[in-house]
Amino acid sequence: MTIIGVILRGKYGSRLVETVRSKTDMEVIVAELPAYLPDFIDEPEEFFSGLDFDTKVFDADIIITYSLHPDITPQIARMAGKAGVRALIVPGGASKAPVKELEAISKEYGIFIEVDEICCNVASDPATDDFTCFFGNPVLDVEVKDGKIAKVNVIRGAPCGSTWHLAEALVGTPVEDAGPKAGLIVSQYPCRAVRGNMGGIHESSEMHKQEIEAAIKRKLASAKD
Repeated sequence: MTIIGVILRGKYGSRLVETVRSKTDMEVIVAELPAYLPDFIDEPEEFFSGLDFDTKVFDADIIITYSLHPDITPQIARMAGKAGVRALIVPGGASKAPVKELEAISKEYGIFIEVDEICCNVASDPATDDFTCFFGNPVLDVEVKDGKIAKVNVIRGAPCGSTWHLAEALVGTPVEDAGPKAGLIVSQYPCRAVRGNMGGIHESSEMHKQEIEAAIKRKLASAKD
């Protein structure tokens, strides 16, 4: 069984833990960082060693870290690499993580590291397939009856749970309205992604809009065959 480690910081990461536990049989190990950290940490290793942090999280095969700090995240990556963790997923984007430093750590320890702005855009890789077969870029299958959405089956969804929320809320929607409504539902979901620009929650909304429209086209095309 694959073990997923999740490093929480304040409000970030808890929904992913809930979704992984409710949608899969994977074991989840959780460790927490303080919600508030100094803006700059000159000695990350020394600072980290002084935290009340459960290092059992490094027994995981794959770790998702919501450290969201350019000084702490590389230290976590080094500890994960030394512990033999297979992959490290870093949400929050390049503004929260020093990508070049993480690339060097990846090469040094042979650990796959991926930095993404949002967790529903995590790319599939052999190192993370056990996670991304369930979570990441949404993949949906729909059932249509009398021109309306009768059911939405989630093949792969956002680890925050927004895709499953969308699947329930879209039932009964006319197929011609399903795409825009899907984007609206996801944008209103209490996701932690960045708001107020064209990335973050807007990107997630557009991904779900496009996928539900594609799923409807696949279903209608198969019905004609």
